[in-house]
Amino acid sequence: MIEMQDVWKSYANGVMAVNGISVHIDKGEFVYIVGPSGSGKSTFIKMMYREELPTRGKIFIDGTDITKLKQKQIPFLRRKIGVVFQDFKLLPKLTVYENIAFALEVIEENPRNIRKKVMEVLDLVNLKHKARSFPNELSGGEQQRVSIARSIVNNPTVVVADEPTGNLDPENAWTIMEIFERINNNGTTVVMATHNKEIVNRMVKRVIAIESGMIVRDDEQGEYGYEA
Repeated sequence: MIEMQDVWKSYANGVMAVNGISVHIDKGEFVYIVGPSGSGKSTFIKMMYREELPTRGKIFIDGTDITKLKQKQIPFLRRKIGVVFQDFKLLPKLTVYENIAFALEVIEENPRNIRKKVMEVLDLVNLKHKARSFPNELSGGEQQRVSIARSIVNNPTVVVADEPTGNLDPENAWTIMEIFERINNNGTTVVMATHNKEIVNRMVKRVIAIESGMIVRDDEQGEYGYEA
């Protein structure tokens, strides 16, 4: 499903963000990426959907080496990968329904299917009643649920999330995690970078710990392992 082979990433300022990472993630796994701030977690996540290109090494998604994709091929890769951000990235002038529908419109989905798919994912995140609301009319937790709905409306095989509960209070954070659990139970692979010690320790999943751009721990049923 996801495989990195001796992946390195350095930036123009000389910072080495990823140092020779090799890892395999199977279809249907739920994996937490943990580590101190600045350890390389976000770079690790961004390379999966080609927001960042490694300096060297190979990254395979469903058997395709995405490091060799041409720029025009990247949108097709991202149809397979849903991305959830800490800061939601909703379009403020579009309603909840329109924000999600937009993800289908850009890939030229048949208009007859759009409403059905949008309402299905809104039902999954319990926000059908907010379909006509604008982002500034929603709470932070509701905005993140819309972001998740948008990320999965294309039925991706992988969802990657970078600190998706970082701006939320504990109650909303658990609501979000329950949604990710349902998504994973439906067969979608979930890879999540997080600093939330309580969530990692309570929802026992595979834990990959990164420090100084290197994998220092990979536990099948792991714990957070750092001070919160």
